[in-house]
Amino acid sequence: MSNVRSKICGITRVEDALAAAHAGADAIGLVFYAKSPRAVTVEQARAIIRALPPFVTTVGLFVDASRCELGEILDAVPLDMLQFHGDETPEQCEGHGRPWMKALRVRPGDDLEAACQRYAGASAILLDAYVAGVPGGTGQAFDWSLIPARLSKPVVLAGGLSAANVAEAIARVKPWAVDVSGGVEQGKGIKDAGKIQAFLQAVQGA
Repeated sequence: MSNVRSKICGITRVEDALAAAHAGADAIGLVFYAKSPRAVTVEQARAIIRALPPFVTTVGLFVDASRCELGEILDAVPLDMLQFHGDETPEQCEGHGRPWMKALRVRPGDDLEAACQRYAGASAILLDAYVAGVPGGTGQAFDWSLIPARLSKPVVLAGGLSAANVAEAIARVKPWAVDVSGGVEQGKGIKDAGKIQAFLQAVQGA
């Protein structure tokens, strides 16, 4: 049995958040990036978080948001953790009063340990597929062999995961956590409770 943690990202509806929680997800992701088809408003986010049972971590995803925009959202939405998916510097990730992780879009030749050292204040590094011009949520996997066996930060693995491949991903990468969005959807931003259940069962059984 796996003790790998799981996050269901791109939640836009209360019922999807509850489906994730009841299926055993450790965290849900809320996207505060207007260009994403999975973006939520402050009002949507507040309603989703209000409905959640305890001990489910709420993660806010941001892409190159200004400190002012971030502050306004954090004043209004009780997020537990922040996820930075753009070109944010370490300094831009710090100082928001929440733990945070930095997403990296992995390409051949990247020095992932150097990135871990650069983002020394991060709780984790999220590794996602690189697609030019798209900061995340592409539904594409990447070559997991590009990930070193040991990094100095916990790894959250994302990119093209589904019930069909997550057990293999866990066996090969041995991440701290896995993160899925498109792999448990019936349409962009609309989750499928059956796919969530199947994904989390595959994680727990890995």
